[in-house]
Amino acid sequence: MDLFEYQGKQYFARYDIAVSPGDVAYTVDEAVTAAEMAGYPVVVKAQVQVGGRGKAGGIKLADTPDEVRLHAGNILGMDIKGHVVKRVWVEHASDISKEYYASYSLDRAAKDHLLMLSAEGGVEIETVAVDNPDAIVLLHINPVDGISLAVARDAAVRANIDEEALDGVADMLVKLYDCFTRGDCAPAEINPLILRPDGGVHALDAKVSLDNNAAFRHPEWDEFRATEELDEREQLARQHDLQYIGLDGTVGIIANGAGLAMSTLDVVNQVGGTAANFLDIGGGANADMMAAALGVINSDENVKSILINIFGGITRGEEVAKGIVEAMSRVELRAPIVIRLDGTNAAEGREILANAGIPDSKLTSKPTMLEAARAAVALANGN
Repeated sequence: MDLFEYQGKQYFARYDIAVSPGDVAYTVDEAVTAAEMAGYPVVVKAQVQVGGRGKAGGIKLADTPDEVRLHAGNILGMDIKGHVVKRVWVEHASDISKEYYASYSLDRAAKDHLLMLSAEGGVEIETVAVDNPDAIVLLHINPVDGISLAVARDAAVRANIDEEALDGVADMLVKLYDCFTRGDCAPAEINPLILRPDGGVHALDAKVSLDNNAAFRHPEWDEFRATEELDEREQLARQHDLQYIGLDGTVGIIANGAGLAMSTLDVVNQVGGTAANFLDIGGGANADMMAAALGVINSDENVKSILINIFGGITRGEEVAKGIVEAMSRVELRAPIVIRLDGTNAAEGREILANAGIPDSKLTSKPTMLEAARAAVALANGN
């Protein structure tokens, strides 16, 4: 679950991470009140979960209540890359001496936590990685050991953090790691982490995602979920407990298992197609689950073909096939289906599909993932 900037800062504050004083506002009057509480000058910032706010005019400095009214009035309701601004964050404007970058994430390959730290903050870390990769310190952290103040300070020294900021940055890194681990973030990022003229260090921005697998430990997350913005496809998927992420392509994808779904996206891309979604039905592929999955895919008007990629382990091929046949009798599909069925009882499943009387124009079976992807892309392209 991705948090808005203001929610990320509120989350940081729970772990004693210094942030600028401010408040969220849904109206112009609330923005003025928030500015008075934060103290002028203030920054009025659009709250959307997409980059490019500044270039779009969604971040403005204000020195007076009239300026807050003007900027909040212009920003509220603004469309930024398809995201309508429904709220603004109004915070006290900070004097900045230097900008740094810090984040924690999980390095799955190394099976460790990963600290990324750079003295070049305020820009996308991907840009720094391309233009000056030596400017980024990468430090793997054993989850059992965590990170000490001494280790954090050493990382700051290696990252060429300014001398006057070393202690403050080290302290911030320890607190951010506490937030990342105890707060079950995936990831937690500060960009920029600033050094003020008075020597203080605090988070000027916050990018936080929360690991939904840890939600049972955090009943307080319900307040964040209430503001979560999902498109219609994602809302429908959530109603059926489906793991779904909407994308912008034309090939709808259904797979059993997150790894297989991600591989399917990659293969579709490799053969020249674009995925319309990521949809993982997990271990269940009965009629109800498949009907729900196809219903979600079918709600996307951009989908021109549907690729179902199932590898049966615990899931049995004949049950998958029965589910698809039953689901197709319930859902009037706009797009043809290409299925790749392999694994446990796959032959029986393919036989059920072949004898179901479904026209080839609506359902095609392919023996391999690559062949299925090629067929689905061809159909999506009108071939």
